[in-house]
Amino acid sequence: MSFRQRLARVAPDRETVVTVGVFDGVHQGHCHLLRRLSELAGTNLLPTVVTFSNHPITVLRPGTEVKYLTTLEQRVALLRQAGAGLVVCLEFTQELSQLNFRDFSVLLMDSLKTKGLVLGPDSALGRNREGNFERLTSLGRELGFWVETVDTLAQDGGPVKSRNIREAVSQGDIADCNRLLGRKYSLSGEVVVGNRQGQKLGFPTANLDCPTDLLLPGDAIYATWAIIDGARHPSATSIGVRPTFGLTQRVVEVHVLDFDGDLYGKEIQVEFVAKLRDQEKFPDIDQLVAQIQRDVDQARLELA
Repeated sequence: MSFRQRLARVAPDRETVVTVGVFDGVHQGHCHLLRRLSELAGTNLLPTVVTFSNHPITVLRPGTEVKYLTTLEQRVALLRQAGAGLVVCLEFTQELSQLNFRDFSVLLMDSLKTKGLVLGPDSALGRNREGNFERLTSLGRELGFWVETVDTLAQDGGPVKSRNIREAVSQGDIADCNRLLGRKYSLSGEVVVGNRQGQKLGFPTANLDCPTDLLLPGDAIYATWAIIDGARHPSATSIGVRPTFGLTQRVVEVHVLDFDGDLYGKEIQVEFVAKLRDQEKFPDIDQLVAQIQRDVDQARLELA
């Protein structure tokens, strides 16, 4: 379905105020913008988010690989929790990238009954980002919509931006990541059969098959919450290549504390609370087992 067909099928039940962007992570900065979107919408307009299922950079620079902070499903749910009354998902295509800002604005007005646009601090619409605040404001006076911008949200003297969160996640800086997100970083995956090394060591783990385009925290041991069938369980999660065993495949292994049950085939969500230590290679299995026990004990303290 083309972006024109997708927009044509939305048909909101009232006029809208719209913001457009990827909103990967739906972090504190995004929520800052969405609060303003809801304020401007009031009771008469529908606060609406137009987001893209893929990052525009993958189309504008073919071959670019993007690791996302959230899946599309998570992103939509978070956008709604943050106040969006309507979320419209479009695929960013080559055709869409060539649409000028006037034609895109007219498309929003005709399809979404748009009366206002809310732009983020770095936002621009249309081909080559030509639709900046000044041009859109001038166009709005002509066509009958208003435009407002929202400044970048700053915390602890720095801007809250997706790239800063990605850097924190990659480095395993969960405390900084969670602060910028305004919630715990999480990932989900199906439990698949592994090599059962954890079971042999006395610490059975659930091996998660996570989406390949999802950004994993840096290789380390973490205190986490495992959400299984809607229930939260304390857990310790290892991400890495298991250097003591000389392996090379990067895996996500979740040891659910005090849990006895079959998890194979289940979808588990893991929330990251704190980094316990970096991955390391141990000289023998006994020392590895002793360290895992210390990790479990420390995870209990972090989650208490």
